[in-house]
Amino acid sequence: MSKLNNSNIKLAVQKSGRLTEETLKFLKLAGLEFETYKKRLFSFCRNYPLEIVYARDDDIPYYVTRGSVDLGIVGQNLLYEQKRKTKKLLDLSFGFCSLLVAVPKESKIRKVEDLQGLNIATSYSNSTNKFFKKRKIKVNLVEISGSVEATPALGISQAIVDLVSTGSTLALNDLRILEKIYDSQAVLIANPKSTKNLKKKKLINQLITRFKGILAAKEFKYIMLNAPEKILPQLKKLLPGLKSPTISPLGEKGWISVQAVVEEGVFWETIEKLKKLGTQGILVLPVEKMIL
Repeated sequence: MSKLNNSNIKLAVQKSGRLTEETLKFLKLAGLEFETYKKRLFSFCRNYPLEIVYARDDDIPYYVTRGSVDLGIVGQNLLYEQKRKTKKLLDLSFGFCSLLVAVPKESKIRKVEDLQGLNIATSYSNSTNKFFKKRKIKVNLVEISGSVEATPALGISQAIVDLVSTGSTLALNDLRILEKIYDSQAVLIANPKSTKNLKKKKLINQLITRFKGILAAKEFKYIMLNAPEKILPQLKKLLPGLKSPTISPLGEKGWISVQAVVEEGVFWETIEKLKKLGTQGILVLPVEKMIL
């Protein structure tokens, strides 16, 4: 086994699970070159002083707190649950899920207050206890390390609290959502001491710049189109881009070529307005990275 280099920054990621595939894809979008294999414990970046440590997701906050690694990518839910002394640096906009209270579909329970005195099965005992305590509802927590969806059918609990991404698992087990406790997504966390070390701080900030470039690009589409020159004032209002659209004359008199960046949230609405104005040949391109 190769020995880790103490002068490099170390990033812990989930070895196998819900966040693994998207995390590795995100790191490679950031331009990091490394090899991954299922049984690999470490990866060494070829083009950046970074070493990737593959670990159980539950262990990552502990590794970061202890200083065994400088950074970690985990679900926000683990930070809520474990309350480790880590510093959150960035929301990563993937791995979205929610911690939900659910009951069997045929249950007469209609609100969380109806769970008073009943058994709740969960793997997230701290978050669940805090939620019910805040609502002043006394329940009996049943801690389950594996799948909690089966516990109502087995007579172990009358409700569950579990992390849900799509809701398909709940549906397959004839469960319905009663209430949401919180939302979660993948986040970048750091050991506070690492962010104060001058050398490591510089490397971490450079890495964050790369990550922010990917996140910013997700929010925009790059479009190119042809338009009558006479509608230029309307186009400037509709397509401000980052500052203003790029405009070039075409060979055909009275026509121009326009290039602009459009926010993802209003993309289709903007396209419809452009078509009504008389634009033609609208070409849409994804934005891979954007450094603001």
